[in-house]
Amino acid sequence: MTPFIKKKEIKKDWYIINAQNAVVGRLAAYISNVLRGKNKPTYNPHMDNGDFVVVTNIDKIKFTGKKFAEKIYYRHTGHPGGIKESTPDTLKGKNKTGEILKLAVKRMLPGGPLAKKQLTKLKIYNGDNHPHDVQKPKEIIFEKLNKRNTVK
Repeated sequence: MTPFIKKKEIKKDWYIINAQNAVVGRLAAYISNVLRGKNKPTYNPHMDNGDFVVVTNIDKIKFTGKKFAEKIYYRHTGHPGGIKESTPDTLKGKNKTGEILKLAVKRMLPGGPLAKKQLTKLKIYNGDNHPHDVQKPKEIIFEKLNKRNTVK
């Protein structure tokens, strides 16, 4: 029988990841697992027992291949003929590099209100500085997890 934990027994940790030279898709997959709580033995798909993730140096994130120029993000305004498209190159030009990772993580989470709540635990910052030192986040060295996680 699977033991269920109660809401007051859930302990949320803080993790910090340096995204310098990290591959977007691999980083997003890892972050989505931590946000959902799949890295814990107490994982339940209907509960929010994931951890907080702080990502720094998001402006130095990388894509493999030609995805940086050729990948297209679509969205619709809701009006007829209102489809809009953008690429990671245009988002970086508008200084919205955090949106690239946020979109990737959002699309790896299941849809619904629980996923929106889990996505609020993702904190993204351009440089090394962040205001979450008080929470004492544990550092995850992403490039040491797998040699393919980074691109030089």
